[in-house]
Amino acid sequence: MYKKFLVLSLLFALCFWLSCRVDPYVPTSSKQVAFDIPKGWPQPYYQFTNNRLTYDGFQLGRRLFYDGRLSSNDTVSCAFCHQNFAAFSNLAHFVSHGVGNQNGTRNAPGIFNMAWNTSYFWDGGVTNLENQPINPMTNPVEMGETLPDVIRKISKDPMYPAMFQRAFSNDTGDLINSKHIFQSLAQFMAVMISNNSRYDSFVRGQITFNSSETNGYTTFKTKCASCHSEPLFSDYQFRSIGLEPEVMPVINHTGQFIIDSGREHITHNASDRYKFKTPSLRNIALTAPYMHDGRFLTLLDVLDYFSTSIKPGASYCATLDPSLTGGIPLTTQQKNDLISFLNTLTDHTLYTNPLFSDPNNYPAP
Repeated sequence: MYKKFLVLSLLFALCFWLSCRVDPYVPTSSKQVAFDIPKGWPQPYYQFTNNRLTYDGFQLGRRLFYDGRLSSNDTVSCAFCHQNFAAFSNLAHFVSHGVGNQNGTRNAPGIFNMAWNTSYFWDGGVTNLENQPINPMTNPVEMGETLPDVIRKISKDPMYPAMFQRAFSNDTGDLINSKHIFQSLAQFMAVMISNNSRYDSFVRGQITFNSSETNGYTTFKTKCASCHSEPLFSDYQFRSIGLEPEVMPVINHTGQFIIDSGREHITHNASDRYKFKTPSLRNIALTAPYMHDGRFLTLLDVLDYFSTSIKPGASYCATLDPSLTGGIPLTTQQKNDLISFLNTLTDHTLYTNPLFSDPNNYPAP
């Protein structure tokens, strides 16, 4: 009898606890998400103008980011090519993979510190974070979907109407629309700030570098920082670094083979041929392979290229950045030390933070 009473008491307590738990999608005064500019960083390019950051907007963007229904076959989500364990890049894939196992033409970059980007994609074809998602969603090789179909599909999910209502309660009309989809995704991506690496601890005076990291940092400031400027480790400009263009197969309905002209594809200016945006070096140890087409598998491959493989006289180097006409000579020791330093740019809190993880596995905090 006592055992039965104890079991019933425990069941009652469990039911009471569950009934008192806060619905993870109902906002409370204690639930909030912040956009804090790290000390010493410049003002972000994206300012949340007309897109007020809220906990509910962020959580809506988080769920949409992991929802495969944004694609035509309901399986390719944003997170499909931007995996959290790879600093939201596409680990071990030379180029992005999309619906129907089709291949894109460019390597999927990591997603973090997006609010400081002055443009998006390797060619800078989009200049507003809220407009960025439309490209992969409607690209026939990547997600291959239309916005009306995305809205139709998610509107059928009983979870989404309430989430859109909470996130955009001040708006009127049908709240499940493309504007709100893009605004919530922008809120989620903008909050993904990466500033808790070993390097950041060093800058804050919390740790000291070992000798290899110190030497690598010195080499970096001498030979790399003009393009990969601190603290974001990019100046977000467009440069040709002398890569020989490769013919890229595009496995889609057209069966095309193309040569990626880079920034010229956007500006139609021959002086921009083969220029691509300078990537951030933050979390670089997690985002292999490297370059816009993922041609280099390791950081040593990258350093070897800059040290010995640039060919200024080649026809494809007509727009080569002037700073690279002599390459970047590096000794073996300098390369090893540089890699030691680059490893200090890994922010482990970025990819382990439940706030940025799949809400199906980690409910909203």
